[in-house]
Amino acid sequence: MAGESATIGCSRCRNCGFEAPGGADEWQRIDVPKLGRMTQCPNCESTDVITQR
Repeated sequence: MAGESATIGCSRCRNCGFEAPGGADEWQRIDVPKLGRMTQCPNCESTDVITQR
């Protein structure tokens, strides 16, 4: 549909600045008890990741 974007936003680690498309295989995924599945930076292992559309 017009006006809807099928592109994935860019995700960035706020700790070290690593960037890759959101949901890309470059990102690690971890399961954290009581929080669920989280995205983790492959460079510094931080979970402080933001995604911009």
